[in-house]
Amino acid sequence: MTLNYQLKDINYRTIADPKGLIEEGDAAYHKDVELAAQKILDNFKTSPIVLLSGPSGSGKTTTSMKIAEALEKHGVHTHYVAMDDYFNTVTPETVPRTPEGEMDLESPLCLDMALLNRHFTELSQGKRIYVPKYEFSRQMRIQEPSKSIKLKKDEIVVFEGIHALNDLITNVHPEAFKLYVSARSNVEFEDQCVFKSTWFRLVRRTVRDYLFRGTDPGNTIKMWANVRRGERSYISPYKKKADFQFNTALPYELPVFNATATQLFKTIPEGIERYDELKEVFPALLLFGDIDQALVPDDSLVREFIGGGIYEY
Repeated sequence: MTLNYQLKDINYRTIADPKGLIEEGDAAYHKDVELAAQKILDNFKTSPIVLLSGPSGSGKTTTSMKIAEALEKHGVHTHYVAMDDYFNTVTPETVPRTPEGEMDLESPLCLDMALLNRHFTELSQGKRIYVPKYEFSRQMRIQEPSKSIKLKKDEIVVFEGIHALNDLITNVHPEAFKLYVSARSNVEFEDQCVFKSTWFRLVRRTVRDYLFRGTDPGNTIKMWANVRRGERSYISPYKKKADFQFNTALPYELPVFNATATQLFKTIPEGIERYDELKEVFPALLLFGDIDQALVPDDSLVREFIGGGIYEY
């Protein structure tokens, strides 16, 4: 059962003990990291393949790195592969389409599933694979591979992507360890939800894209309805297949994001899909206090979205 946070507790700790609130949140998160790593080790003799999925803004990349660190302590080295590199070159003739005839770039059929499944089999057999490389600026796969991998007896490989738990993969390779990562806690006040779990991810994504990808917050927010539609169609239906579900929502992150996020959410583009819901994010953010980002450890998952951390993304 996912733990929901209480607004009164967060706001009290934000003022009285922000360092303790951060340490407590990180300790719970690291406990889940260790538990996931142990479950992966338990499955290691069955398969060296880990499939990690989750919706946008879940902190999948940091979580996979932290699990790799935990496995390293047990003498198991981890390779990391972004499944985005298995995208097919986009052409009008072959790209999947929505029922309305629009290009459906969220579809799992955008991936080269045949190559992925072949690579999973070859890795399990001790063979070398050459991971493809996808260039997003030109929406095409290029000839030069991104890396080559041949697993030793004490090595595993994590394939991370939004479609990692799709039936097109897991039905072919049921032996692989399956991990689902998302921010799954609501914030409540007097038994009422005042901040939805999905908004954690929207705030993370909006702050990150503004700070590091040069994306106007209005554009990120406008895309949210389509992102959520893709999640409902292609990600959420498969989360129950996971061997372990990982909640990455942290009780201190909204006060940390607040100084930046409140500025970005002041104006929600009118007329956009889900406008009535999205306009509620700004007043909900105002319910939280502020925590100085300097208090956030450099190995925190939150650093994936605000920068200044030890991991490279």
